[in-house]
Amino acid sequence: MGPSEINPPDMKNMTVDNITENTILINSLCPDRRLVFLLERLVTHLHDFARETRLSTEEWMAALDFLVLVGQISTDVRHEFILLSDILGLSLLVDAIDHPKPPNCTDGTVLGPFHTHEAKIMPSGNSISQDTAGQPCLVLCTIKDVYGNPIPGVKIDIWETDSTGHYDVQHSDRTGPDGRAVMYSDERGSFWFKAIRPVSYPIPHDGPVGKLLKLLHRHPWRPAHMHFMFEKPGWDHLITALYIPPDEYMTSDAVFGVKDSLIVPMGKTSKEEEEKYGVQEGIALLVHDFVLVTEEATRNLRDQKALEAMSTLFPGKKVTLLNHSPVPELD
Repeated sequence: MGPSEINPPDMKNMTVDNITENTILINSLCPDRRLVFLLERLVTHLHDFARETRLSTEEWMAALDFLVLVGQISTDVRHEFILLSDILGLSLLVDAIDHPKPPNCTDGTVLGPFHTHEAKIMPSGNSISQDTAGQPCLVLCTIKDVYGNPIPGVKIDIWETDSTGHYDVQHSDRTGPDGRAVMYSDERGSFWFKAIRPVSYPIPHDGPVGKLLKLLHRHPWRPAHMHFMFEKPGWDHLITALYIPPDEYMTSDAVFGVKDSLIVPMGKTSKEEEEKYGVQEGIALLVHDFVLVTEEATRNLRDQKALEAMSTLFPGKKVTLLNHSPVPELD
């Protein structure tokens, strides 16, 4: 697309004082109003960051080289950019903004870099782990709405590490998915499975994100947890996890994922559970009731919070919601 087709403004003689407004001006030629707003805020904050920190060329190049390394180490099964987003707190922030939770429903948390789409569909009662070295664990769950009604037919994606603290995709000799499964809730909103007790583990720290953590004097460890993701049309998509105490990393999770409402102590299976579920008495037992909220309720709450945020950030400006994303009328 040539200059004659877009009629750009004069972009000469740019300085510290006028580069931001002119970058925003030329970006505003885009017909997508939401994209224009996103770039306006991104350019504003990036340029302000450079001015406020007096960013040097050496530091800027180091940052660009760092991002190149993040891209180079990423693969289909190792998402270093997700990891970077996680350790910067951005992943949790975006989830909290996009999926606000009304009272009395299950909180969301980070997806993490090791979710895959290759887990096998299993009926309740199956074992999701082939790790014989792990401590056996029985998991009994229900899915309900905020009024206590069961929700049948919910797709549940489950994944956890092995007893060494590694996900299946971290093993070069793996032959297929392990420590993960897809299940569906029954008419009572229930699902259950056999697994191994989750263990603490470090996020991958042999790459650029790990080096950044070391520079920041931060550890790479996550407390023991098990991931869950819930999907059903009409219900808000939920990514969450259950964290198992006691754990020395519970208050310093490297990716900021822990919430009090998601900390669930484990018990021990009883004789009755041994007979009912075909497991040994006295193994680890994880019991939890998940509560989902409808898409409509989440959408309404997200719209409300978006308008409240815009009125604070841009007082007096008219704000339009495009596909439930705010776009203020900027000068």
